[in-house]
Amino acid sequence: MQGSGEAYHRPDRQTVQELRDIANKLRIHSIQSTSAANSGHPTSCCSAAEIMSVLFFHVMKYRLDKPRDPASDRFIMSKGHAAPILYAAWAEAGLFPVDDLLTLRKNTSILEGHPTPRQNFIDVGTGSLGQGLSISCGMAYNAKYWEKTDYRTYCLIGDGESSEGSVWEACAFGSYYKLDNLVAIFDVNRLGQSQEAPLQHETDIYRRRLEGFGWHVCVLEDGHSVEELCKAFFEASQVKDKPTAIVAKTLKGKGIPGVENELNWHGKPLGDKAAAAIKAISGLINNKGPNALKASSPSQELPVHDISNIKLSSPPDYTLGQKVATRVAYGTGLKKIGENNKYVVAMDGDTKNSTYADTFRKAFPDRFIECFIAEQNLVGVAIGTTTRNRNVAFVSTFACFLSRAYDQIRMGAISETNTNFCGSHAGISIGEDGASQMALEDIAMFRAIPGSTVFYPSDAVSCERAVELAANTKGICFIRSSRPATPVFYSGTEPFEVGKAKVVRQSADDKVTVIGAGITFDEAMKAYDDLAKEGINVRVVDPFTIKPLDKDTILAAAKATGGKVVTVEDHYAHGGIGEAVAGALAAHSGIVIKSLCVREVPRSGTKDFLMDHFGISAKQIKEAVKELLA
Repeated sequence: MQGSGEAYHRPDRQTVQELRDIANKLRIHSIQSTSAANSGHPTSCCSAAEIMSVLFFHVMKYRLDKPRDPASDRFIMSKGHAAPILYAAWAEAGLFPVDDLLTLRKNTSILEGHPTPRQNFIDVGTGSLGQGLSISCGMAYNAKYWEKTDYRTYCLIGDGESSEGSVWEACAFGSYYKLDNLVAIFDVNRLGQSQEAPLQHETDIYRRRLEGFGWHVCVLEDGHSVEELCKAFFEASQVKDKPTAIVAKTLKGKGIPGVENELNWHGKPLGDKAAAAIKAISGLINNKGPNALKASSPSQELPVHDISNIKLSSPPDYTLGQKVATRVAYGTGLKKIGENNKYVVAMDGDTKNSTYADTFRKAFPDRFIECFIAEQNLVGVAIGTTTRNRNVAFVSTFACFLSRAYDQIRMGAISETNTNFCGSHAGISIGEDGASQMALEDIAMFRAIPGSTVFYPSDAVSCERAVELAANTKGICFIRSSRPATPVFYSGTEPFEVGKAKVVRQSADDKVTVIGAGITFDEAMKAYDDLAKEGINVRVVDPFTIKPLDKDTILAAAKATGGKVVTVEDHYAHGGIGEAVAGALAAHSGIVIKSLCVREVPRSGTKDFLMDHFGISAKQIKEAVKELLA
């Protein structure tokens, strides 16, 4: 083992017994709280009792008066269904009264079935399994490389969830970046929800796999031994240039007579077995009074980071009519806000030369993380770096690949993250690459995320402003960028707001409202010019944000044009601009909407051929307008 050579001092007998007592108190709390709720996962809690006791009362440094103190150690309960024992640890530490544990899962309680940041001691929501280690990697990366501080990150992972590929994406990331301040604890309790976990108690297979991923590994054949756990956590603190995995062989339902190590007890309160279980476990406790062990405080204070009012360092600087791809403008805008705030950070999935996140990387290499082709981990790392308001993160890759990480993004919303996403190469307008690379459901995907903001800039100026606004907007933000170069339409001084559309062409005798964004905004402008030559005036609206949609502006335009509306988008019908507009106008009579969109799986071809073939070009817009007028 690489290390500093500091000698290990075994805890004295009194400390060992106190840690055993706390573990058993945590078991009892877990049983009592799930019994009171008549739901929950007491057996999953009981396997982790000694791990939680040693972590919270011997290893971790944190402050009870500031549970999210930026200098404190981090703990992520990746196996979120074991939330009751996490709540019990905080209660035993003194954060809130132990009696509150009996409100678990009640309507009026903050102690939800799985952890969420509604609780002031929780950084991220967990429970959708396999995500905690990626988030922990982001926290550890932030500590080691950006803050250069000594807080450590601990992540408790269930053996069942280790079947998730995202766990191993995180393992690859952690070793590649030498995150020696990261410890993953695998609670190998053998039993899953419906049957045995794949590897059961084959701890040597875990060891070989984790070592193959470049981790230092401690295998504990008795994961309930507080002495061995104390030694393993000390060993982890001495390892340099590698993260540590502690593989703890445990028993599900440990300490519960007739339930310990038995199938079919996952996610079930103990019912009439609870009283006997509590009596048996209570008999193992020497100190039934207040705990003698208290957590240590962090060794330093960390300043608050100012991540408010982030601005572009200079206004967008383009010539009207100049052709610039919005993906290029994304990189420029990202660099500009990075110049104005040192806590703006970025990460990408090995597409940075296509998403133009490389513009930021070249300017600020120390604030950029290459996460490679592992999109689920990419999203988790980003969420981890933003916890406790330490950074403003921007994630980029091809928009279609973000769908692979949809669950991570969904959980990000539950985690109240402010992470921003840019998906490039959206739609059929990318051309020859073909259907597998064409994001045609991404707007729908991000619109469905609670609290999200969806930007769809139509030129380079509005894209830079979208980056600026996203940096200051709470919740998940998505910026949809395009591959083809399109004309710059707006001046650098044009103001933009979330939820405010632009009426870019209008007259007193407009016959139809045409709504397009991104690449189809350019097509709408071409159609406007052609129709004007034929004496047909149309009103053109650039929505800028698809969520929230500017209902008032769109309704006013629709009414001014006799209730005739054409929407055009480089996206599938479901969940896109057409449906957003239809939803906004649904309560108003006398409005007819014709939606132009991609209605089948596309294919390779040139941009112009595909736009025309799939019905979203200027030609089809003109035809749609004439059909409505007919």
